[in-house]
Amino acid sequence: MNIERFDTAKNNLMVKLSGEMDALGCSKIRPNLEEITTQNHHHIILDISSISFIDSSGIGAIVFLFKRLKEQGRSMEITGVQGQPQELMTLLRIDCAIPLTPAITPDAQQETIRCAH
Repeated sequence: MNIERFDTAKNNLMVKLSGEMDALGCSKIRPNLEEITTQNHHHIILDISSISFIDSSGIGAIVFLFKRLKEQGRSMEITGVQGQPQELMTLLRIDCAIPLTPAITPDAQQETIRCAH
């Protein structure tokens, strides 16, 4: 699993993940996710468009990041959600807590996938 970070024009942080978000992959990026919680970006955009598979470890890593950011008064969204990761996140209702956006355009207005109540 790989992780890349990019500052956006609006002083947000885009975090692009690629590979498989399983136990092994998540153990490799956990220090990077913890580091993100210590930075000053107010909004984090988690790009998972290059994630081919996600399991409970991946969901746990995303929820960990989201909860830490929320405790600090910061926000997060997940972009590029598709395929198996989207199916699992919808099934687990992650989309009810964390905004999911289908496109990878951090500086443009994006349509948000909203949870049906």
